[in-house]
Amino acid sequence: MKVILIDDIKGLGYKNDLITVKGGYGRNYLIPKGLALVASESNKKRIAENVKQASHKAAKIKQDAVTLAESIEGVVLEISSKAGENGKIFGAVTALQISEALKSKGFSVDRKKITFKTPVKTLGDYEAVINLHREVQHDIAFKVIEA
Repeated sequence: MKVILIDDIKGLGYKNDLITVKGGYGRNYLIPKGLALVASESNKKRIAENVKQASHKAAKIKQDAVTLAESIEGVVLEISSKAGENGKIFGAVTALQISEALKSKGFSVDRKKITFKTPVKTLGDYEAVINLHREVQHDIAFKVIEA
């Protein structure tokens, strides 16, 4: 089944992408939740017109993402966490903690846009990936320290 995505869906595609999914997934999940439209000719034309009108707006959004990535460059975050004797932390560092640390430094990044290269379960230095735009990703270094 071909559908047009209305929103970005991690692992599936970006807004206005034409993708093929299994029929049940499209009919029973994506379309009822308002995440996709059936890829009919009229919907394709409507989306093409929306994309055409929003192209200059998209360029500005991408430029803002690039500017944010450049301003975050070189920032090293410190995340404090309780840890045991051997350096293993209780729980794990989450994207919300990274987002709040960035917010305290003056950068507003949604927690849903942050992913980790490796699970963070011990004290030490790590990197996270911030997906600012479909074409702009930025690595940010952070250090997990004992509280």
